[in-house]
Amino acid sequence: MKFAGALALLCCSAAMQLCAQETQLGADFRNEASDFDMSCVHPAGSLFGAIGGCADVLFTGQPLHIAVGSLSPENGFGAGIALVTHYTPNEDWRLFWDFDAVATPNLSWRAGGYMTAVLIRHPKIVVLPGTAASKGNAGPRIEEMPTFHLYAQATSLNELTYFGLGPTSSLSGQAHYGMRETIIGTNAIWPIYAPLGLSLFGEVNGRMTALMGSGDTSPSIDDLYTPATAPGLAAQPAYAQFGEGVRVNPEFAGGYVRLRYSITFQEWLPGETGYSFRRFTADLSHQFPLYRGMRSLNPQEFNGPDSCLQGPTAKSCPPITRNLEGSFGLRFLYTASFIPNGDVVPFFFDPTLGGSDINGNPVLASYEDYRFRAPNLMLLRGSFEHSIYKWPIGVKFMVDEGRVALTHSDLGFDHLAHSYAAGLTVHAGGLPVMDLLFAWGGHEGTHTIASVSNALLGGTDRPSLY
Repeated sequence: MKFAGALALLCCSAAMQLCAQETQLGADFRNEASDFDMSCVHPAGSLFGAIGGCADVLFTGQPLHIAVGSLSPENGFGAGIALVTHYTPNEDWRLFWDFDAVATPNLSWRAGGYMTAVLIRHPKIVVLPGTAASKGNAGPRIEEMPTFHLYAQATSLNELTYFGLGPTSSLSGQAHYGMRETIIGTNAIWPIYAPLGLSLFGEVNGRMTALMGSGDTSPSIDDLYTPATAPGLAAQPAYAQFGEGVRVNPEFAGGYVRLRYSITFQEWLPGETGYSFRRFTADLSHQFPLYRGMRSLNPQEFNGPDSCLQGPTAKSCPPITRNLEGSFGLRFLYTASFIPNGDVVPFFFDPTLGGSDINGNPVLASYEDYRFRAPNLMLLRGSFEHSIYKWPIGVKFMVDEGRVALTHSDLGFDHLAHSYAAGLTVHAGGLPVMDLLFAWGGHEGTHTIASVSNALLGGTDRPSLY
């Protein structure tokens, strides 16, 4: 009887909490309907403001908005629906949920659910170090908070290309395949020294992958390659993938120097022998803004991919502004794989250079998508971006040099492939970043890339597909 009474009390408590959550979600829907009426049905103000306000509601509104974004290169532009909601159980925790699904004209698709938990424990105001700080030029910022992510994502891509492994692969080796990958995992970011933006990172992922035919596109990968020349072609084992690392995101000189460093080490443990490996990645990015107080375009860890809030307690995404923005950037990316004797890395988990990679990031953009593939990679980039007057549209220019290698000892600064890219970019409030780039300068022609980010501006990155 005591157990039954306790169980009944627990069920009543859970029901009360569920009703409270439903009331909160209902209020969010009512507020969004009101925003839609004011921004899209009966807008006020200038035409620019009306269009921007309506776009904000349609593509970033909470709890429901239109989800858009490019899937992996060659699979097209995806559109669908996203649901974003939140819950505040107490003063210390903020919980956020994202659910979305998009599909493209070639029937590729992605669907996922993402939960973010933010621990708000005695937030502090800190002043950044450096000479500028001592002069009073460095503004205060809110200390970063421990953040935990839990996610499940499935992706089906009907059109991918493979040119073989290593820096000497040729265009004549182009073959086609499809792939499905399901990722279920969790990660955590724990700040340990606020003045330098220093935090520890850890992740645990389960990855299930299956290769598919490429439909009517030929030649198929099975026609040109074997498991010896395309490791993983015959078998796609499930993986338990672990990762740990450190991140450093300091700002100096009154915010005119922004560093974003990430160093990660991963262990890939397969469900069958012959496919284990480890991977080290160093990603060192440097941004030099041209204007004081320019907003950061980096992902915010407290957001999900469908959210663009500027803080864990914020109520809405940032509006479309008309400010001058511009910056120079330098980036160094280094990936090295360590493979036991007799084991191989499945080719679909190798990083790539050329066009855009499978996550949609442009790298050596003048080459074909996925042009160079190997377990080891090095990229150097210089970039410049600037808004056109005070509009949310701007110009972008990039210079890339890089190479891939079958062994990490073969990476070096000689025989680098190079590429130039220039075009337009759109950074409008929390809307996904849009790029239209024309690339040239390699030895294999030119390439035009049109892409829309697969997350809102300020949203966290989705789990990497490799």
